Amino acid sequence: MSDDFTESTLAYWQELHPAVPHGVSAAPPYRFGYPVTLPDGRVLVLPLRRLPGSPHAVAAHAVASLIANQASHQVVAALADAMAEEAQGLGAQVIAGLPTLGLSFAALVAERLGQTRYVPLGYSRKFWYADALSEPVSSITSPEAGKRLRLDPNLLPLVEGRRVVLVDDAISTGATAIAACRLMARAGAQIAGMVVAMKQTNRWVSAMADVLPPETIRAAYGCPRFTLRDDGWWPEEATRPEVP
Repeated sequence: MSDDFTESTLAYWQELHPAVPHGVSAAPPYRFGYPVTLPDGRVLVLPLRRLPGSPHAVAAHAVASLIANQASHQVVAALADAMAEEAQGLGAQVIAGLPTLGLSFAALVAERLGQTRYVPLGYSRKFWYADALSEPVSSITSPEAGKRLRLDPNLLPLVEGRRVVLVDDAISTGATAIAACRLMARAGAQIAGMVVAMKQTNRWVSAMADVLPPETIRAAYGCPRFTLRDDGWWPEEATRPEVP
């Protein structure tokens, strides 16, 4: 454990609970974990992570975290169920999965919609790829420069002229989502919206305002940013996103 109320994430993302489990705060201040209620009423406890560069002082900040490829099959399946409901409401003809963690959900969402395949976007450049079908991108968890979001040219017929719904694990700054929207538009897709497991604060809202209507960006749950006080982490209500 840590004196700033964060801890190892090994045991997180493994169980769904009928209610907030014993030992987890149901209201602020939160210590180590933050419980969210899924659309089916079950509770998932998320670890709190101190944001990089956040000072070791009262002004330190944290966000709730989801690492989908470390989650149990039960948790991923439950989130995919909720996400598929939202994607169906957007009239999705094709699901496009965003790398890396969005791919954990995209295939499952497409399957639940009765689609036989989905379109995976990626970061690695195969030798037959075209730079015209790529966009520069960074994210809160992967801020390195030079990374580009790419579409395999062979998959163009799957998205051209069709209603595409983007799927990712989370939306935070909106940087990856904006890059994906630009890439899909260049590929001739009709972008119907975006579905994520988590809206991580509302920092992305202004960035996405000219890209997608806010009502077309949907999530299974949302989390605010947190500020550290002497007794634990307190949510900043002004940063709490609307759900779905």
